[in-house]
Amino acid sequence: MAKVTLTVNGRTMSGECDDRTLLVHFIREKLGLTGTHVGCDTTQCGACVVHMDGRSVKSCSILAVQASGSTVTTIEGIAAQGELHPVQAAFNQHHGLQCGFCTPGMVMTAVDMIARHGGALDEATVRHELEGNICRCTGYHNIVRAVLAANEEMHGAARQAAE
Repeated sequence: MAKVTLTVNGRTMSGECDDRTLLVHFIREKLGLTGTHVGCDTTQCGACVVHMDGRSVKSCSILAVQASGSTVTTIEGIAAQGELHPVQAAFNQHHGLQCGFCTPGMVMTAVDMIARHGGALDEATVRHELEGNICRCTGYHNIVRAVLAANEEMHGAARQAAE
């Protein structure tokens, strides 16, 4: 058994697990944060995306012991003071979810994508970057609209403030 200590959503959390435990299972089973979903365990679907040390990663592709010492943000950690993150709000407003299974991974991927591109996103880029996330319900159109709307809200306000 290995002891794993992470900073998760701003709090230091520890637990013991088998050396073979995937980060997604550690987050869900040891830390009780079930917003991160287990989809395929083969990095195909993206339902398990979290941010580790500021970058989006598929938590089914990382062992918990490999992540020890890292800072992890899950879907539970992106809202602030009870207010939805702009990406979460945009997914709701633009109907970017149906069954909701892929939604946590899609949202976490979108948050990272928007941060990396600094507001310079277009439909083609969003569609390309969402290729690692599978949704079996929506056809992606509303997800793409939600990401672009959140991008505009987050960076449009910054552009206006700079002017």
